[in-house]
Amino acid sequence: MELILVMVTSLDGRTTRGTESDNHTWTSPEDQKHFMDIIENAKLIIMGNRTYEPAKENMKHREGRLRVIITRTPEKYDNEKISGQLEFTNESPTDLIKRLESQGFNEGYLVGGANTNTEFFKQKLVTEFWQTLEPKILGTGNGIVGDASAGSAQDEEINVSLELKTCEKLNDKGTLLLKYKVLQ
Repeated sequence: MELILVMVTSLDGRTTRGTESDNHTWTSPEDQKHFMDIIENAKLIIMGNRTYEPAKENMKHREGRLRVIITRTPEKYDNEKISGQLEFTNESPTDLIKRLESQGFNEGYLVGGANTNTEFFKQKLVTEFWQTLEPKILGTGNGIVGDASAGSAQDEEINVSLELKTCEKLNDKGTLLLKYKVLQ
């Protein structure tokens, strides 16, 4: 399966401002449009529960589009499941991808957060990385991988090499959309 990680970061590598995982008001309108186009058109989106929680009120569910939320406690979300559209799982990334492939998915988008990204990178499942780079310095906040909390078990070394495929300037301020191939 082609699995594309889609993230926005500041120049100092922050995906959020501070520790608020739901705070993306700092991103440009061009990045927000790019991201919403992906969300609206993708047949498969995978995210962690800390990314899902602040976004769930705005999520639109439709036939033919599956949203998979990774959580340690899928039973907590039993009343939110929508068959074939919204599911919650504690499967390992490898097992999840195998199951989704067996269901006919050949492409999906991983939209975070940091812990989820880390696990997918460690299991070598990410095939492309699309990064919107915003011309801002935030100073604090989460990164693309790992965990903002001190002493996290996610503080393991990840060594992923990338090859730039395309670079597109999204606005006059210098917001860039970088598309990389992940080299395994």
